[in-house]
Amino acid sequence: MKTYLLPSIKLTIILIVITAGIYPLAIAGVGKLTPGHGDGETVTYKGRVVGYANEGQKFTKDEYFWSRPSAVDYNAAGSGGSNKGPSNPDYLKQVEGRIQDFLKHNPGVTRAQIPAELVTASGSGLDPDLSPAGAKVQVARVAKVRGLSADVVTKLVDEHTEKPVFGVFGPSKVNVLKLNVALDELKK
Repeated sequence: MKTYLLPSIKLTIILIVITAGIYPLAIAGVGKLTPGHGDGETVTYKGRVVGYANEGQKFTKDEYFWSRPSAVDYNAAGSGGSNKGPSNPDYLKQVEGRIQDFLKHNPGVTRAQIPAELVTASGSGLDPDLSPAGAKVQVARVAKVRGLSADVVTKLVDEHTEKPVFGVFGPSKVNVLKLNVALDELKK
């Protein structure tokens, strides 16, 4: 028994040092190399922090690009999806309501032109990004309300479209908060 006990204790101590000490410090070190230095990338407007780049925000005014819907009402403390399947009557009613609301606020858009991401919540409920198509389908509304040309707003969307990592990994995306802050900065 003694021959097994001492090596087991040594191994336990070594694993505690690695998993509770070295590994967390290594992850914290990598976090310090990221934007925001491990505290999250903040977005500022007029010297004031208006949100985090990686956390979805709620935009409902017509002068802004709308974000993807959230199943948790954009509450980062309780992120998650709705867990309702695509045949659930309550879910279908909710999606239909979002479609009707979008069409009411975007009169030149047809039902078929609405990307699914604008009427369905993401798995986390906090998705900060839209596809370029999800942003561009809103250009006419935003341009009209702000008194800008659609070309100016489309150019802004294009400027804020992030390409896939290394041109291969992931889709192109537009951060809604950064895009809306850039819209507000156009007023200057």
